[in-house]
Amino acid sequence: MKSTQRLSDLSAMSPDQLGEELVNLKKEQFNLRFQRATGQLENVARIREVRRDIARVRTLQRQKTLQAAQG
Repeated sequence: MKSTQRLSDLSAMSPDQLGEELVNLKKEQFNLRFQRATGQLENVARIREVRRDIARVRTLQRQKTLQAAQG
């Protein structure tokens, strides 16, 4: 999925949905790390994508928190 499309999908989510997405991404990241350690990981670029998606979700969570605090 393209990052701009992914960002627009994430920004449309509510804070609760972003929290759920963060949990899912963290689980996926753990599984990818485990697969890499056991030599079963085929797509090593996916680790980087997931790490960046986690950062996107956290950034959006922070922005929404600040917006709610301001007004």
